[in-house]
Amino acid sequence: MSSLIFWSCENDIEKIKIITTKDNAPSESAADAILIFSDSAKVKVKVIAPRMDRHTGNANYIELTEGVEIEFYNDQQVTSNLTADYAIHFEEQGKMEAKGNVILINELGEKLNTEHLIWDEKKKKIYSYEFVKITTKDEIIMGEGFESNQSFTKFKIKKIKGTISIEKAELEDNE
Repeated sequence: MSSLIFWSCENDIEKIKIITTKDNAPSESAADAILIFSDSAKVKVKVIAPRMDRHTGNANYIELTEGVEIEFYNDQQVTSNLTADYAIHFEEQGKMEAKGNVILINELGEKLNTEHLIWDEKKKKIYSYEFVKITTKDEIIMGEGFESNQSFTKFKIKKIKGTISIEKAELEDNE
């Protein structure tokens, strides 16, 4: 009895070059990493990730491929907390993008859900151009697009949808 086994393998040369290129490989990698951003010896942001890869070359960036948790501070107190499946931090631009199951919770317990969120460190703003859902104690607000301060205490939602409660006292003040 005899058997013949045929095995075939096809590789796209361009894809192999991209994967094996020195420029694509991280220059530094860390497991269970913590990255702290501070100003005048005060912690402003703490980034916690199971894996952190720093890439240097034409563009310097840090990639967090296995999830991330970010704590935003004000006067040494955590003001908001962000989690996501993936994040990338562009060092020269001072921007970080979080993607996949992004959840942002502020100190009041208000929660933002989206699939893509951008944090601009220089402007201290958080924003998204995609669908967002904000859940507060009294309401659920949805929209396409969002902008906030980095502590997620003052925010705007674009193309808003949802049920919003308006108290009579607020109406009287605005008349």
